[in-house]
Amino acid sequence: MSHGLHVNVKGDARVPLMDVSGNEMNNVNRFPSSKLKLDEFFLNWLSSPESQKLVLNLLDDAKAGRPLQAPTLPQTPTAASPLSPSSTNALFSVAPSLATPPLSPQKGSHTPPPGSPISPARFRSGDTRGVKEGQGAQVHKARRAADVIPRFYFGGEQLAYSDEQSAVKLAEAALLFNGGELDAEGMVQVTREVCELPGYFAPLLMHRINGTEPIAEDPTGADASAAPGALTAPAAAAAPVTWTKFTEYWNGTLRKYTEPNARVFEVLRGDKKNGDANGSGLNIPHLTHQDFRSVLRCVLDTHPGLEFLKDSPEFQDRYLETVTYRIFYQVNVAWNGRMTLREMRRSNLLEAMTHVDEEEDINKVLKYFSYEHFYVIYCKFWELDTDHDFLIDKEDLLRYGNHALTYRAVDRVFSQAPRRFVSGVDGKMGYEDFCWFVLSEEDKGNPLALEYWMRCVDLDGDGILSPSECSFFYEEQLQRMECLSQEPVLFEDILCQMSDMLHPEVPGRITLRDLRRCKLAGNFFNVLFNLNKFIAFETRDPFLIRQEREEPHLTEWDRFARQEYIRLSMEEEEGMQDGNWDGDGMDPSPF
Repeated sequence: MSHGLHVNVKGDARVPLMDVSGNEMNNVNRFPSSKLKLDEFFLNWLSSPESQKLVLNLLDDAKAGRPLQAPTLPQTPTAASPLSPSSTNALFSVAPSLATPPLSPQKGSHTPPPGSPISPARFRSGDTRGVKEGQGAQVHKARRAADVIPRFYFGGEQLAYSDEQSAVKLAEAALLFNGGELDAEGMVQVTREVCELPGYFAPLLMHRINGTEPIAEDPTGADASAAPGALTAPAAAAAPVTWTKFTEYWNGTLRKYTEPNARVFEVLRGDKKNGDANGSGLNIPHLTHQDFRSVLRCVLDTHPGLEFLKDSPEFQDRYLETVTYRIFYQVNVAWNGRMTLREMRRSNLLEAMTHVDEEEDINKVLKYFSYEHFYVIYCKFWELDTDHDFLIDKEDLLRYGNHALTYRAVDRVFSQAPRRFVSGVDGKMGYEDFCWFVLSEEDKGNPLALEYWMRCVDLDGDGILSPSECSFFYEEQLQRMECLSQEPVLFEDILCQMSDMLHPEVPGRITLRDLRRCKLAGNFFNVLFNLNKFIAFETRDPFLIRQEREEPHLTEWDRFARQEYIRLSMEEEEGMQDGNWDGDGMDPSPF
């Protein structure tokens, strides 16, 4: 029994287009996936204008009663459509290779060893010595596929500037250099227009071109502020850049990176080699806190919104530290202090850096660089650090937010369950640790903040919050309600409300994924250990709700920082006018 494809012509005559025997149909039915793929290829081929023109011509010949003949096509691989099995010959006969699909290399009994005549190297060279007759068609198909399928995955490689694009960039730079050399002020225009980097990258770029260190560190350690690796180390003066050195650095480094994040990452990282035991000599694939010192120093020295800090080097250092900690809190999602290029690409760091270069008011750059945000964080830390040793203990943190947090929550923070402290002092939280805490506490809608408090409440560390773990933290919250004459809410009722709000995939098992899917997940943690915010959420002011809707671009942290900055500035002004900072027992402002 045979099956075939026919075309109706005048009358009842049917002209066969392809004859398929019963055995071949059975073979095709044995591989339904291959049949679907072949149908897809055929439909794609049939949708091309050339194929439609061919089919229409064949139909015209069939209707006119002329004999059907397969048109002759050039034998070059590029003449065929990449989706056509074998040009138009597939309309008239079934290729023998379509009856049984080839086995995968793992299942084939005669897998060619490396270096065999049908390896890719032999395909490119055209050498087919030792290829069996049955493998000739496969060699031809492989060569065709290599020619017509464009490369779509580049791995870790970055697309580089073409010769023409690079020549245009160098021509622009040549006009700016004008045959001479440029200092830091002159390099700003080259940095922006040619290298497509923020203008304050100019000093760092000059150091990279000249091969010098951008930070003046004291290797002896006599000056602690300039010790190797210290964020407070001063910037080193950059030597002028010549046209020759710039072209060498462009062709050797910058030309390789057309993608902005990759270009910024490379300039920040520099030529730091991996000093592992294997001696690979490869560039370190991450950024650390110290890599941001040079550009942030330049921001402090050149940005008009920070001129008032030039006479306060101590606060310049604190601002630099705070910005660095905020960047790594938000971008370095692995929480290991090593920012990768992949993390930078997934963040808004480059957008914020560009905004700093364009905006004169630094407080309008809400991401990372706002001075008002730094002011709030530092004043909060200063209020808790009563002895001003730049360390706070458990008792100090309990006073945060007018004793807003429960003892059990603070105990978990100091047990370093959410994040390991970097202060180096047992039982003490440093300034960097406090930055992570306050950003997580005041912006619980942030996915990283949710993970921070998830680790805090997850007592057994299994990544799941059970009712017993939630009850452990809510017990103290219930006691505080009773002490404040608040109407207590039973945990069973709270659990039902939280389940309705979060809708966990598995009832009674709350995961981080469940929390991140809910826009009100931050209130879940406020219910467990922050009574002030819990009550504030239950008695929300309609005016504040309307204000939040009018400013959807602001985060919880942005709103908190704005309110706190107004409060702190008013308190400082009143204290300075009355002269009673010490008289009333109030701690003077650090500013």
